[in-house]
Amino acid sequence: MSVMGIIFANDVAIGELTSKRTMASLPFGGRYRQVDFHLANLTAGGIRHLGIISRYNYQSLMNHVGSGEEWGLELGEGGLEYLTPYAMSSNANYRGKLENLHSALDFLQYGDDDYIVMSDSAILTNLDIPDVVAKHIASGKDVTVVTKAGVANGVKKLDLALKLGENGEVADIVVDYVAPSDYVASIDTFVVGRKWLVEQVKEYVAHNLYHLDRDLILGGWQNGTVSINTYAYEGVALFNESTAEYFANSMALLDKDTAYGIFRGHHDIYTKVRDRVPTYYGENCEVENSLVADGGMIDGKVEDSILFRQVTIGEDAEVEKCIIMNDTVVGEGAELKYVILDKNVTVRPGVKLCGDKEHPIIVKRGETV
Repeated sequence: MSVMGIIFANDVAIGELTSKRTMASLPFGGRYRQVDFHLANLTAGGIRHLGIISRYNYQSLMNHVGSGEEWGLELGEGGLEYLTPYAMSSNANYRGKLENLHSALDFLQYGDDDYIVMSDSAILTNLDIPDVVAKHIASGKDVTVVTKAGVANGVKKLDLALKLGENGEVADIVVDYVAPSDYVASIDTFVVGRKWLVEQVKEYVAHNLYHLDRDLILGGWQNGTVSINTYAYEGVALFNESTAEYFANSMALLDKDTAYGIFRGHHDIYTKVRDRVPTYYGENCEVENSLVADGGMIDGKVEDSILFRQVTIGEDAEVEKCIIMNDTVVGEGAELKYVILDKNVTVRPGVKLCGDKEHPIIVKRGETV
């Protein structure tokens, strides 16, 4: 029994933070990219035949993942493959995951893998893939949907949610719906048979049906042609499907239980190696309850914040509840609260920026304020 993997890089966008990058390449947690969590899940599960489907803005993603060496992958057929529009039989436009999978049929049909694990880069987990696959096989069902309880709350709109009966069987499925708390949310990770998926993709796309959630899972379940199994994931799941969620989940990493659950659950999370000197902490700096990566210089005050590599905080600057990405400089005396600074931003001395937790201020990559 062998398994291959698919990672969808572009299926969610959250405004300015993903205007020039894929969701998969969005920085998270001080030194990581979101794709790191999916690569770690799949490769820790022994998967070495893996495709990353990306339709636009994928240069930074390719630069980060490279040949896949950090995750024990090799670039090329039978190993890691970038399934971009130039590598597939279509242009960059597609209406849903089934249509995108149809464009990647050459990849799906290559090799002799028995099963496929598909995941979407917007939701971060530390998932035991071998256990998911084993439970899928034991179920005898066509599709296993990995779910998380406690996410559906009558407020958050979910891509896919399921209600389970007393026997654990699926009793209802909803798509793009604000589901109540008695539903479980899909974490957009699915296990299917490879040959079965290829047949379904061809059939559904031929009938102008192109959504994985709505057409294949919901539609197939309703008409009795697709059987659904669910796998309850009990670990930390971070849904970064909006700017507010991305900000809140980043701040949640300051809680030790959350950080341990996502980074050290079933396996460690690896990322591209970029060795830097340790961060310099000035004589008068103050740092409290923050994640600080290497290569920085801190002479001001940092509280409840996430600082990526090579961040400079000037003397008398105050940074509170902020996310500051690589190679950003905060000038002397600046005051920042509820702010997300993208890469290579310069904040002039004395500037004051203050957002709130639902609407943090975002400064785009390379800008000066």
